[in-house]
Amino acid sequence: MPSRKKVALLIETSNGYARELLQGIRAWQREHGAWAIRLSEHGRGTGVPGWLLNWRGDGVIARVENPRIAAALRAVRLPVVDVSAALPRTPFPRVSTDSEAVTLAAAEHLRERGFRHFAYCGDARFLWSVRRGIFFQRQIHALRGICAVFARQRADSTTEGEIAAIAHWLEMLPKPVGVLACYDIRGQLVLEACKLAGFSVPTEVGVIGVHNDELLCELCDPPLTSVIPNARRAGYEAAALLAKMMEGTKVAPSSRLIPPLGVAARQSTDVVAVNDAPVAAAARFIRERSISGIKVTDVLRAVPMSRTLLERRFRRTFGHTPGAHILKVRLEQVKTLLATTGLSVGAIAERTGFIHSEYLSVAFRRETGLTPTSYRATHQATS
Repeated sequence: MPSRKKVALLIETSNGYARELLQGIRAWQREHGAWAIRLSEHGRGTGVPGWLLNWRGDGVIARVENPRIAAALRAVRLPVVDVSAALPRTPFPRVSTDSEAVTLAAAEHLRERGFRHFAYCGDARFLWSVRRGIFFQRQIHALRGICAVFARQRADSTTEGEIAAIAHWLEMLPKPVGVLACYDIRGQLVLEACKLAGFSVPTEVGVIGVHNDELLCELCDPPLTSVIPNARRAGYEAAALLAKMMEGTKVAPSSRLIPPLGVAARQSTDVVAVNDAPVAAAARFIRERSISGIKVTDVLRAVPMSRTLLERRFRRTFGHTPGAHILKVRLEQVKTLLATTGLSVGAIAERTGFIHSEYLSVAFRRETGLTPTSYRATHQATS
């Protein structure tokens, strides 16, 4: 029997994203054979542990958060895969979340909730946060909107000082406003700032985070909506990449970007922020009932008006018809179930309001360019 490869995992376990990375690595091992894993207590951004310099291992998967960590890992002279997006250029092959796709998911979610004013609350200490701000601004500009940006972060800033600064920034924004926070912890601060400034969430300020750390999001007041990254897939891909490198395959230090799974909607964006009350009621009805197989005629019974008038006002508000909105909401549910469950396409069709799995497949391919099976293979953290 060949000896097992020895792999060090320099990944913290203190947040949901990192734990999902580890789950993805474990999924790869279950399919391809276990490694001898070295996983020690490790804080995000802390230096490389001293034991690594004399460790007789075969490879490393690490969150390379700063140049100091990168230099130390290069000195080890082992195959390394980076699972962070902290450095502008990494000397190692990298697997990380697609921040542009993350901001697009957030922008579409806020727009579907009817927001016409947008803002981004970033953290200037982190390159990935700055990039997300740039991407989000581009997404909003593409929607012909304007996006305000908060990026204050002084080295001596306290948490209370940061909350006060965010509250002051929120006071200057037009309302209602949809705010994307660069990650969930920042989203929690935005919610605290809303309380401090006396703004109602989500009526005046809708807030969406990134990472979907479920425990943190549910402990927020109100519970925080968040973009769901596919960290498990990122961990799986990182493990597959390291396995090739440990077998001698040369891999260039390029980035492999993993798109998010969707948005976990919670109370912090549970609103339809449009001034047209009938359109708001119709959008709310669609969101609540779409997976039960409703049609536009059902919407018209719930919000009585002529079909022509509803479609004209709906298109003016959301950029598409009520029928297209129903399909869009259903397909988002389909994507989530494909990526996170082993349900058959037929079972997913039944759960999301499609009469036949064949119709689901046709609609899904028309909207995404992929079959449901192809989408699942791309997004799930298993082969």
